[in-house]
Amino acid sequence: MHIDVTDHPARSRYEARLDGELVGHADYRIDGGRVTITHTEVDPAQGGRGIGSELVRRVLLDVASRELELVPQCPFVADYLRRHPDPFLGLVPAPLRERLRPE
Repeated sequence: MHIDVTDHPARSRYEARLDGELVGHADYRIDGGRVTITHTEVDPAQGGRGIGSELVRRVLLDVASRELELVPQCPFVADYLRRHPDPFLGLVPAPLRERLRPE
């Protein structure tokens, strides 16, 4: 399974495609040097295949490469960070990090 993830700044979202078909997206807004991920969605017919996790991982890699801070407003992204704090938790501003530490 090969998932392509592409940033579409004009739409303020990253899109995940599987074999050319749109199967998920992560909406965001950028304010200065901070990106807030507001919503992540995967086609229910594609659920359970790891598409959401791969989409979020690729989004976080892009955020890191652009040296932006991350505000994980989307619960799915926040949960991903709890499960995979390294190397991504450092993207989150310090005051928000405590609520994302693994339990």
